[in-house]
Amino acid sequence: MIRVLLVLIWIVFYCILSIILLPIGYIISKINRGASQVYAATLVKFVFKVILFLSGTKTEVVGLENIPKDEAVLFVGNHRSYFDVVIGYTLVPLKTGFVAKKEMNRILIIRQWMRLLRCPFLDRDNIKEGLKTILRGIDYIKDGTSIVIFPEGTRNSGDGLMEFHTGSFKLAEKSGCKIIPMVQNNTDQIFEAHFPFIKRTHTRIEFLEPIDMTSMSRDEKKEIPSKVYNIILENYNKHQEEFK
Repeated sequence: MIRVLLVLIWIVFYCILSIILLPIGYIISKINRGASQVYAATLVKFVFKVILFLSGTKTEVVGLENIPKDEAVLFVGNHRSYFDVVIGYTLVPLKTGFVAKKEMNRILIIRQWMRLLRCPFLDRDNIKEGLKTILRGIDYIKDGTSIVIFPEGTRNSGDGLMEFHTGSFKLAEKSGCKIIPMVQNNTDQIFEAHFPFIKRTHTRIEFLEPIDMTSMSRDEKKEIPSKVYNIILENYNKHQEEFK
């Protein structure tokens, strides 16, 4: 219970501090869009690192060398916990946005930080609006912002992986960027498995080798969603045994 209170107090404190920090970010954005994104990402990474410290989360990190340093990519991950974003965001490049559900756009302070980070808001129930979000994400990638997406569409509380939404991979196909499969294990044991409590937990995240679609045939591109699904599932199942 103490960890929950500490995390909540820290989040409330940061929300209050955002009254000062957010306007600074928007002023910077009027001068330099990239600088405001780096400003916001630096602060959010710090906030997330404190949350992980207060929650007692220790993460084994593998494969950072697979993340290109000079180009935007599409990170494709499995999704089991709110902490997937918290952990993942502390490790990805500063110029990175997460594809989020449209509901996040209704939360005042959070949505403002996410807009500075260039996080696309996705409406999966509206095909037309969903397409606009994908096109916006493609533009972000072409402009140098990496994107993280969870193709399962929602948090998975069962075994393995849920079916992937294949439209997620249009972000890589249409932008020409590489795909980095991102696999997280045991994150649901931090909070979801013990709700409403937070438990000190050891987790694992691995960034797998990049997948480049640019030289693939049309048929090969059609197989990418199932290929990435199988790669992530195999890696997840392999390492999930370590946490049993």
